[in-house]
Amino acid sequence: MNESLLFLIPLLPLCCAVINMVFGMRLPRLFAEVLAVTGVVGAFVLTVLFWGYAEGEGTRAVLFTWLNSGSVDISFALNFDRLAAPMTLMVTGVASLIHLYAVGYMHEEEDYARFFSLLNLFVFAMLAIVLADNLLVLFLGWEGVGLCSYGLIGFWYRKLENAKAGTKAFLVTRVGDVFLAIALLWLFAVTGTLSISEINAQATSISSGVVIAVSLLLLLGACGKSAQLPLMTWLADAMAGPTPVSALIHAATMVTAGVYLLCRLFPLVSLSPVAMTAITAIGALTAIYAATCAMAQREIKRVLAYSTMSQVGYMFMAVGAGTVAGAMFHLLTHAFFKAVLFMAAGCVIHLADDENDIFKMGGLTRRGPVELFWVFLAGAVCLAGLPLTGGFFSKDGILLALFTHPDPFYRVFWLVGVVTALLTAFYTFRLVYLVFAGEYRGVGHPHALPLLMRWPLWPLAFIGLLGGLLNLPAFVGGSETLHHWYDNLAGRTVTASHEVEWMLIVLAVAIVAIGWFAAHWRYRTYRAPQENAISRFLLNGWYADAIVDRLFVRPFAAMGRFCSSGLDRTLFDGTLNGLAKMATGWSSLIVQMTTGRLTTYLSAFAWGFLILLGWFLLKLVSGGGH
Repeated sequence: MNESLLFLIPLLPLCCAVINMVFGMRLPRLFAEVLAVTGVVGAFVLTVLFWGYAEGEGTRAVLFTWLNSGSVDISFALNFDRLAAPMTLMVTGVASLIHLYAVGYMHEEEDYARFFSLLNLFVFAMLAIVLADNLLVLFLGWEGVGLCSYGLIGFWYRKLENAKAGTKAFLVTRVGDVFLAIALLWLFAVTGTLSISEINAQATSISSGVVIAVSLLLLLGACGKSAQLPLMTWLADAMAGPTPVSALIHAATMVTAGVYLLCRLFPLVSLSPVAMTAITAIGALTAIYAATCAMAQREIKRVLAYSTMSQVGYMFMAVGAGTVAGAMFHLLTHAFFKAVLFMAAGCVIHLADDENDIFKMGGLTRRGPVELFWVFLAGAVCLAGLPLTGGFFSKDGILLALFTHPDPFYRVFWLVGVVTALLTAFYTFRLVYLVFAGEYRGVGHPHALPLLMRWPLWPLAFIGLLGGLLNLPAFVGGSETLHHWYDNLAGRTVTASHEVEWMLIVLAVAIVAIGWFAAHWRYRTYRAPQENAISRFLLNGWYADAIVDRLFVRPFAAMGRFCSSGLDRTLFDGTLNGLAKMATGWSSLIVQMTTGRLTTYLSAFAWGFLILLGWFLLKLVSGGGH
């Protein structure tokens, strides 16, 4: 099989996106929907067929030479290796189910061609990031997901808040993109190449100062896409988009792109203890920040959005602790259970007559199909880290890596991870109780749930529950498959005695039990929310938007007003208008002299002649004196 066929994986969704953009509204609706689903499912099937190409060092496929100047040769190339293959399989597999779900969810949407073309383009851009052989192709996909997120988050742009949410996501992530672009240019200047494998190979020859600076720039770029502190404010507002978009952004694309970037350049980043500590600290702070915010949210999708932010924080902590396998394990399991949670949330919103407030829900086990409760509960227990679920094993592996890190300071990060796990269990079961327990508290009538919105939930629920089988720890009889799969990027080997591992497992079980008990005690019977300063503080995300507004937006707006009024209108326009008025004044004087009378012109000629004659005489006298 020709390795150039690997390009079909990203090209299929791209081609389907282009066809829908051009012809989608001119053809039957079913054609546009089938085309969109076919593009992503086809990419998934091809990934399975090409799986063998990832063995060993992987397979590099070159489509064409993008840039060739002197010694610089940058190709449009893909790299299908052990890091890219599982990520590609996850992106295409989860995206396929989300596309099927979207057909049912958007069945009344008139602008279906634009939606599905953007959805396909989103998948293409993410696949470009995952499969990129060099940083230029990666940056193409990186900007692509940013553009598509702008279009999809603000898809219902006729509502001003939706348009603002899309713009906010675009602008905030652009801040991170600037840092990433600087890092790429710096790496090119130092290594003379943009090939990811060559940069990793030359990493040890780069000075430590440059490694630290570039790694921190890469971290800031990753923070933008993955909504980590301080570039996290866009993610909660991104829930303004349709639910399939939320599921795709949080589960299969974009939000995990930052984690993947750090894993892909791990041989470079891991050379700097400063950068590794910074990555861990950012992940820990974001995890605890987002978990506290999720505890007070009222909208169902905002709770899930903050939970994504928190779980990605765990992935950052895994990278900082030196375990790529741990970060990718949690990335994969999180994709499955978070996708089912978002898609089930979309079903819940339909049943609640498009209501998003969880305090106006309740009793939905009797209002809709009973399987909806079970699939939502499956995703919830994975998120809470219930023992034997995929989320339990992946999260526990990260906490073990933090606990056993050689640097004692990492115990602080481990403690933050433990507290975050407790808060996660609490707000997850809070969500379950408020949505499904008790009596229905809303006023609307349920919408019908199309079959395509229901059956894609089951595969994701089962994979989420059984996701731990991907990387079962050795002490329970597993083979730690992912650690062996990522052996060339594994970083440090996480080892601990069985006593320590069992102690951490018992602690994890206790955390889930305490979180569930607290949520059960507080929400088993409905009580209206009590508003106070703390709840408002958490509901508003620690007033992060207000802080950004005061520190950056207002000064920037003030500077813009100064440039507009003080410089442009007063200085530049004033100068130009003054010159114009002066010219007008002189022209008025000249106009007054043009009387049309011959005597006036003759006298002016005479006076002019006398002035010139006097000037010449003066020159002659002064010249004769010398």
